[in-house]
Amino acid sequence: MMKKRKIITITIISILLISLFSNLSALADSPNLDLDVEAKSALLMEPSTGRIIYEKNSHEKFAPASVTKIMTMLLTMESVDSGKIKLSDEVVVSETAKMAGKGGSSSMLLDTGEVRTVEELLKGVAIASGNDAAVALAEYLGGSEDAFVKTMNKRAKELKMEDTTFKNCHGLSAEGHLSSAFDISIMSRELIKHKDILKYTGTYMETISEGRLNPIGLVNHNKLVRFFKGCDGLKTGFTNEAKYCISATATKDNVRMLAIIMGAPSYKVRNRDASLLMNYGFSKFEAKAIINKDSEIEQVPLNKKGDKFLIAKASEDFTTILERGKENKIEKKLDLDLSKKEINQGEVIGTCEIIIDGFSVGKIKVYSDRTIKTKGIFQFFKENLEGLFDKAI
Repeated sequence: MMKKRKIITITIISILLISLFSNLSALADSPNLDLDVEAKSALLMEPSTGRIIYEKNSHEKFAPASVTKIMTMLLTMESVDSGKIKLSDEVVVSETAKMAGKGGSSSMLLDTGEVRTVEELLKGVAIASGNDAAVALAEYLGGSEDAFVKTMNKRAKELKMEDTTFKNCHGLSAEGHLSSAFDISIMSRELIKHKDILKYTGTYMETISEGRLNPIGLVNHNKLVRFFKGCDGLKTGFTNEAKYCISATATKDNVRMLAIIMGAPSYKVRNRDASLLMNYGFSKFEAKAIINKDSEIEQVPLNKKGDKFLIAKASEDFTTILERGKENKIEKKLDLDLSKKEINQGEVIGTCEIIIDGFSVGKIKVYSDRTIKTKGIFQFFKENLEGLFDKAI
C-alpha cells in the first residue's frame, strides 16, 4: 500500500513539474511575457520581419504626443526619395509655423520669413522635436497643415493603422488625436526603411548657423541616443495628457530592435522600459547568414535525362534575424525564367525565395553559373517524341 502511494505521489509531482516547465516554455515565446514594463502600453518588434516579441495593451488608444512626428518625417522622406522634393529645397517659414513653436512647446526657434532647407527642417523635427519645423514641412508638402493632416490620415489607412486618427502634424493635444503602440510600430518600421532618416534621429547635438546671427542649437530629446549603445532614433513625446512616450530603435551585432512606450509616468521610466525591451530583444535574437553571395542554390536540369543543366547561384548575401537556439526549417524556392534559347554565364535568371518555418522572409536574385543553350521548340518536340517511343517499346 505504501509503495503504491509513493508511486502515485511521484507520478503527481512529475506531472506538475512537466506542466510547470511547459508553461514556462510557452511563456518564453509569448508576446505578453511579463517584463515589468511600467508604462501603460508597450510593444517590442524585430523590424526586418515585423515580428512582435512583446506587447502590453498594444491596441489601446492614447494621445501620442510628439511621436506623431514620425508620420510627418515619413511623408517627408517618401517625398524626398520619390523625387517630389529635394533635401536642398528652400522653405519660407510662415507666421503659422513660427507660432506653432510658441507657448512653451518644443521649438526650433524659427522666425517668420526665415528661409530653411528641407534637410534643416528635418533636423529640427528629428533632433529638437520642433513643432514650428513640423508645420513648416507640412505647409511645404501639403500647401497647408490641414491638407497635410489629411495626407497623414490617408497614409495611416494605407499602412492599416486602424487605431490612429491625426488632428495635427506635431502631436500637441487635440480632441480625437489618438494612436496605439501597435500603430506607432507600423509607421516607425516604415520610416526606418528610409535609412537616411537615422543620421538625423541618431544625432545628439547639431548647430545650424547658415544665414543667422544667432545659430540654432539642436539637442536631441531622445537621451537614449547618447546613453544606450547603438540607439539611433526615433522619436520621443510628452504632453500632460499623453505622459511620456517614445519610439526607440537600436542595433547590436547586426540586429535591430524597435520598442514603443506610451503613457510612462516619467522620462526615466520611459527610457528604462524602452531599454529593458530592447535589451531583451537582443538577448533573444541573432543575425544569421542564410545564403552567401555566389554560393550554389540548386542544380537546374534542362532536359529530362538531367545530363544537361545549369547551377543557379546567389547574386547577393541574405541574412535574417532568428531566435537564438531555436531549430528552424529553412526552404529555398526558385522562380526561374529559362525561356531564352541561350543563357550566358552570370546572367540573372530569376529569384530565390527564402521561407523559414513556413513564412516568406525575403527574396534574392540568382544567376547562371555557365553559358548554355536551353532547348528550343524543336528540341522540346524531339524529347517528347522520344519519350512516347520509349513508352511504346
